[in-house]
Amino acid sequence: MVKKIAALYTHFSKSASWLQSPLLLLVRLYWGWQFMQTGWGKLQHLDRVIGFFQSLGIPFPGIQAPLVAGMEFFGGLLLIFGLGSRIVGLILAFDMLVAYWTASRDALFSVFSNPGNFYNADPYTFLFASLMVLIFGAGLISLDAIIARQYKNKFAKA
Repeated sequence: MVKKIAALYTHFSKSASWLQSPLLLLVRLYWGWQFMQTGWGKLQHLDRVIGFFQSLGIPFPGIQAPLVAGMEFFGGLLLIFGLGSRIVGLILAFDMLVAYWTASRDALFSVFSNPGNFYNADPYTFLFASLMVLIFGAGLISLDAIIARQYKNKFAKA
């Protein structure tokens, strides 16, 4: 009986694993688009972003605002295509941790005492998506996977 259950679980687990790449594709497409929109909005209104960064006490807001805007816009674009995904995930996760630290510090520090406050903060879903891509990669439906297959084939022939 235990062997049958173990075999069924193994079969179920392998079947469920086929959903990993489509899920990662959906995460990348949706949150890549969201990052792109956010970055584009910041690029279009840099004066407001600089003022907001100044109000938060962020050093060098005239440099930081376009840097963050560009990081979010181009990072989102790279997520959509699944190119350099783990590095982009790391950069965007860091960006969201800084957003928590500077704009939602109370929410950040209430992660254990009041989790609802933490996950209702604006950076949460962006951070979660970035961490998913950082940890799990882009999946098989990505430029990263295509490039990896090409290099694997190239080195296998040598």
